[in-house]
Amino acid sequence: MRYGMVIDQQKCVGCAGCVFACKAENHTPPEINWCDKLIVSSGQFPDVRFEYLSTMCNHCEDAPCVKGCPTQAMHKSEGGLTLHEQEKCIGCKACMENCPYGVISFNWQRPHQEWQENKGLAAGTFTPSAMLAEAGGEGSPLSNPERGSSYPIQRQRGVVEKCNFCDHRLKVGLNPVCVDACPSNARVVGDLDDPNSEVSKLIRKYDGKPLKPELGTGSKVFYIRRYTPENR
Repeated sequence: MRYGMVIDQQKCVGCAGCVFACKAENHTPPEINWCDKLIVSSGQFPDVRFEYLSTMCNHCEDAPCVKGCPTQAMHKSEGGLTLHEQEKCIGCKACMENCPYGVISFNWQRPHQEWQENKGLAAGTFTPSAMLAEAGGEGSPLSNPERGSSYPIQRQRGVVEKCNFCDHRLKVGLNPVCVDACPSNARVVGDLDDPNSEVSKLIRKYDGKPLKPELGTGSKVFYIRRYTPENR
């Protein structure tokens, strides 16, 4: 079993639904996106072309970030996922330096610390800390308790973090939240070892390619087709 994902560029409209769903599910701070997108432009006016390129951890088979981690905080796990153990992380950022895709982030400050403030916006309003206590959240009122089943809901200052393919959802038979949140079904996840899985069929049919295939990292996120708007 090797988890993989196909992203269909023909179907992706750049709505960022995957980005916001990921933030809500995994409790990332405003400045960090595990799932993100690039806007790629080409051509010259008036023949200009725009495409949205979704980015995330590629869960490489031969992961440079794992090779570079001195404490094995970044490691390969079940299903070929590249996961991170916060408790082992020493904040050296070697994984960030080694990742050729730029998809690992660093917590320079403790995430969501704005929810520790004791000053309200105006007289009679909740303070952030009081709202957090009332909501019973961890780190912020919007934290997802299900996330804590396999990874800390509230990350520490001085550690890295990145996409883990929603491993807590995969374990109970659910898709990564970015897959379910996509309104055009541009994302498909499945078993790369199964030739009859949908991801395997799509890769074969459309000659799916990962980002920077020349690096030979064994990326498990494949892109197919291109966005072709209808001519009117």
